[in-house]
Amino acid sequence: MNASGPVEVTRCGPVVTTPQLVERRFYSYTAPYARGIDITHQITDILGIAMGGGDGTKVMGFGFPDQTIVWDGSALENTYQVLLEQQSNPMPWRTADVNNGFCQGLPQGSCNAQSAPPSWPQPGSRVVRGLW
Repeated sequence: MNASGPVEVTRCGPVVTTPQLVERRFYSYTAPYARGIDITHQITDILGIAMGGGDGTKVMGFGFPDQTIVWDGSALENTYQVLLEQQSNPMPWRTADVNNGFCQGLPQGSCNAQSAPPSWPQPGSRVVRGLW
């Protein structure tokens, strides 16, 4: 098998980057500010009709502006949770897996790391014992 040959990549759906996804979720139920202050949005806000989407032209349902902010926050929170799940390791760290930083320091490793055995007592030196 030739490892340096061409590779064909096929995608089944559109590619959406993380910033694009978060921005789309942020404006799910509420239009961006500049688009949400025209006369149409002022009338729909009084009537309790939520106009959302990136351009502010999609009727999203019945909800006054404070409710649509809650909906946008919930959509953003759900997106955030999914993104964290996709980016994190499926196995959570246990306490036993974390190195103890009090023995040598975190960069050097844990207390159980293999190191050269100390050569105590040094040849030709006296052993001093504590009184306790």
